[in-house]
Order: sequence, then C-alpha cells, then structure tokens
Amino acid sequence: MSKISMPKPNDNPRAKTVLITGASSGIGLALYKQYVSLGYQVITCGRDKEKLAQQTPLATKWLVFDVNDIDAVAKAAEQIIHIDILILNAGTCLYIDNAKQFDGHCFREVIKTNLLSMGALLENLLPKVSSGGQLAMVSSSATIFPFSRAQAYGASKAGVDYLANSLRIDLANDHIDVCLIHPGFIKTPLTDKNNFSMPFLLTAEEAAKRIYQGIKHKKHYLQFPKRLTLLLKLLSYLPQSFANSLLSKD
Repeated sequence: MSKISMPKPNDNPRAKTVLITGASSGIGLALYKQYVSLGYQVITCGRDKEKLAQQTPLATKWLVFDVNDIDAVAKAAEQIIHIDILILNAGTCLYIDNAKQFDGHCFREVIKTNLLSMGALLENLLPKVSSGGQLAMVSSSATIFPFSRAQAYGASKAGVDYLANSLRIDLANDHIDVCLIHPGFIKTPLTDKNNFSMPFLLTAEEAAKRIYQGIKHKKHYLQFPKRLTLLLKLLSYLPQSFANSLLSKD
C-alpha cells in the first residue's frame, strides 16, 4: 500500500497565523476579510479598540496600539507566540502644498508613521515570525516616479522599499521570505481625501485579493495595477522636464 502523505501544519490555512497592522480600514481591513474567509487565524492591529472589534469581529486576537508608540508596540507583542505571515500595512498620507514654504512638521509626521515606526514593529514582531514564514511590507507605486506634493509620502515609502529589499537578503538564512508591495491608487479612507484624478483606481477588496495571491506564491515584488506601474515606469524614462510638465499640480 502506498503511504498517505499527511499535510504539514503550515500547509493548512487553519494552522497559519497572519498578523495585519492597520487592519481597521482600507487595505488592512480587506486583507483581514480575505484571510478570515479562507480559514486563517488572523491577528488584527489598530489604534481604536472599539473600531477594531467592530470591524474585525472574527479576529483571533485584537492588538490595540499606535505604531508610533514604541512601548505600546512592545507590550502588544508580548501577547504573540508566533506569526506565519506578518503584514506591515499601517500608514498615513499627508501632502505638502507649498514646497517653498516646506512643512517640516508634516514631513516628520509622515516619515515617523510610515518609516520610523517600522523599527519598533520589526524589533518586536519579526522575532515571532516562524522559520519558513513571510514578511510583507506595503509601500507604494509612488516610489516609481515622483509626484507633486508627495515629498513626505514618497520619501517615506522609498525608505520602506530599501528596508524591505535589504531585509530580504539578511532574512534568507532564517528562511523568511520578504514581499515588497507597490499598490497603485486604492479606494480607501486615505485616498477619499484626494482631490485629483486617480487613474486605474481599484477597490480595497481587489487589492487584498492581489496581495493574498502574491504572498501565497511568495512573490518578492508585487506591483499593481500593471497599467499604472507600466505607465509610471515609462514616465521615468522620459526627459525629466517633460514628465514633470505632465504631472505638475499646475
């Protein structure tokens, strides 16, 4: 008789634990719904306990903290035993409307939330990721080509790009894959504030499906929608003055 091969624990979605930051709205909330619907154990993180509980009622655990509060991040991490998939998604977007009158406070706030917070999150959560696990970091297609008014946001996400690409090299020995995610324009509470055209806009649910598939197939880079990323890459090859004229806020 042939032997029956039993699935390894990590081959079973119900045995896998996924932790998602920024899970109470937007892409994070859509990812929670995607993973829960497939039977994963999902830990959701957010700043507002009531909102987190209301939006993610089927979460295995709710972790309430501000990503900028180092002590709160460390305390929350103490509740975690292990993570199979760590998705660092929380972030913000603020624009600098007048480059000549540069808003240093805005710049610092965005860099702090989108980039510096990664230090505390990685310090406290990455050691919980099992060998053979995955780290996914949500950046932005804005790093492909510079946009008007997006100095703070783009700089913060460019930092995330370098961080993810560097971690991928050093985590290889620990058998932890790193996926760098470049979404285009996604309809979320953040983008609802935008007063400009957002080509190829996707819903958060569409984004979550693509991210899930990318992580499932252990992609190192995930960029979508392709129409937007290809357009931005094309613009990056054009003479700078011409490309700037196309995207200028004026």
